[in-house]
Amino acid sequence: MSCSAGLSHAHAENFAAGGIDLQSNWLSTMNLTPDFAHDPYIFLLTGAGFLIALAVWLPLALRRLPLSLPIVCLVLGAAIFSLPWIALDPLPMRYPQMTERLSEMVVIIALMGAGLKLDRVFDFRTWTVTWRLLVITMPLSIAAIALVGVWWLGLSWALALLLGAVLAPTDPVLAADVQVGPPSSGEEDEVRFGLTSEAGLNDGFAFPFVHLAIALSLAAATGRPWLAEWLMYNVLWEIGAGVAAGYAVGRAFGWLTFHAPGKTQFSRTGDGLIAISATFVSYGLTELIHCYGFLAVFVTALTFRHADRGHDFQLAMHELTEQVERMAMMGLLLLLGGALISGLLAPLGWIEVATALAILLVVRPVTGLVGLLGHNASRTEKATLAFFGIRGVGSIYYLAYGLNRIGEVEQSDRLWALVGLIILMSVVMHGVTVTPFMRLLDRRHGRDPDAE
Repeated sequence: MSCSAGLSHAHAENFAAGGIDLQSNWLSTMNLTPDFAHDPYIFLLTGAGFLIALAVWLPLALRRLPLSLPIVCLVLGAAIFSLPWIALDPLPMRYPQMTERLSEMVVIIALMGAGLKLDRVFDFRTWTVTWRLLVITMPLSIAAIALVGVWWLGLSWALALLLGAVLAPTDPVLAADVQVGPPSSGEEDEVRFGLTSEAGLNDGFAFPFVHLAIALSLAAATGRPWLAEWLMYNVLWEIGAGVAAGYAVGRAFGWLTFHAPGKTQFSRTGDGLIAISATFVSYGLTELIHCYGFLAVFVTALTFRHADRGHDFQLAMHELTEQVERMAMMGLLLLLGGALISGLLAPLGWIEVATALAILLVVRPVTGLVGLLGHNASRTEKATLAFFGIRGVGSIYYLAYGLNRIGEVEQSDRLWALVGLIILMSVVMHGVTVTPFMRLLDRRHGRDPDAE
């Protein structure tokens, strides 16, 4: 009893003196303290569980609200990375290779999903709206942004061209709310088709301009000739071979899935995971022969869909691809939200803010309307097509890709800040307006958006 009393008295003295915190000592002994740095696996496991739940529940909860899933993800990411025990600053310039690869993965999965849900058969005549947005709107956007980069921002011509190629393409990842519905769902009006097909193709067709910016930057330092190589290799070979390789992979997967003899047809499995397989095979094989993998994946998706357009398995492939894409997109946007509060926007000044507003509110709408001059569509449809030039994950990839190959760039932090601001503004502006715009469009086409 005396020994016990002595220990109790000693503990009391130590506690009074601040030597031992009995409560915190007991919590740490019981492993109840939130020591995420000590065991990041448990933290990641818990976070992944919440992420999957949000990926399933949020789209339904936000269906009728003027709010989008990307907005929620950015806010959540900012909140998570502002917690005091989260020591990571997910700034893209600190992890350039990881940024490139993560964004690349999300984009190629989104491209497969976009191609699989297009009901309209590929034809140059029926895809007129797509060609207008690709051949007229995108080059005009690149040129306009490049001029803004030189005159307003004081960038070199090479970096200004890179900025134009980064920000001109619309994003296949964050544009889900303005894209067509699932295969054979009938949710494919001219606006949704135009925005889906544009997002599917312009990420591939922007690559030659990214390579042109890289070539100009390297030529300025080395004096190496660039024009012939750029035209023959980066334009003709990489586009032509990319389309051919994507078509070949799509034909092979289409035949094995729907037309192989007997019980060897993969559609019998009912496992939509084969669409992810086709994505990786198409992208990997195309990149091995140094062609545009983005373009190949979308062509593979279109060809795969064309193999048997009415088969129920098309819906299974689309649903699984959409789920994987949504989770990958949410994870990347959580990191972007963390980057936004970790200093990504620190280099910005008023001129960068004005540039971002001009690109979103002037460059894309004006070039979009110019590209649609003479197109057989109502003014409302043209305005919607021109306005919803959403910027997102594709811009992150292209900037990381370009800077990783150019090398040291003095203004890289400024470029990242500007692109991050434009993505943030695009996510908020388009996310808030997409639901009322699309519901109005549905009513004008005689569809009831509340029918379900």
